[in-house]
Amino acid sequence: MFPLYDDNPTRITPYFTYGLIGMNVLIFLHELSLSNEQLNLFFNQYAVVPQELTTNLAGEWTTLFTSQFLHGGWWHLISNMVFLWVFGNNIEDRLGHFKYLIFYLACGALAAACQWFIGMSSTIPSLGASGAISGVLGAYLIRFPHARVTTLLFLGFFVTTISIPAMILIGVFFVQNVISGLVSLQAAANMSVETGGVAYWAHIGGFVFGMILAPLFGLFKRDY
Repeated sequence: MFPLYDDNPTRITPYFTYGLIGMNVLIFLHELSLSNEQLNLFFNQYAVVPQELTTNLAGEWTTLFTSQFLHGGWWHLISNMVFLWVFGNNIEDRLGHFKYLIFYLACGALAAACQWFIGMSSTIPSLGASGAISGVLGAYLIRFPHARVTTLLFLGFFVTTISIPAMILIGVFFVQNVISGLVSLQAAANMSVETGGVAYWAHIGGFVFGMILAPLFGLFKRDY
């Protein structure tokens, strides 16, 4: 299932959601311009390398934020940006532009910290916007539990669209990550985009922190 749009109108233009998408795309295009050696150096400098964060927190903490704008491939980028496009606009609408940006970055940093905690000695860079976007999904779930999302459904070679409750789509995402995270817990230190793994605990952490932080940022207030 691939979300297309939801049924919740917004009162403001989600400039920061558009801006975040634009920044992610531009940085990924920069990644494509690099050689393999340059790309590895780029990831080592701006992605979260757990071992380096463990031994040099004062010098590496900024990677908790810069890593949110890096991606390991086209599908990694496109899937993240589609979810941000569909669900981010309503959360930005409810929080307001600047609080939304702080919320987004905070969820991403805390999500990366969760993944770091699972594998503190790993030398494999951890990167991607998935943790921050998981925070957005967590906020969306508690704010719009009855919303419906029009979704692409692939049935072999046949493709159609269906409208399903957002709660089901986001709930499946969360449960799948919890199960996968528990199953792969012993190999957590080896999770990364580069090795074909997925940072499940970053997804789970971002989702939970999104549900916790969003009300504190005014998710349920109509005026800001």
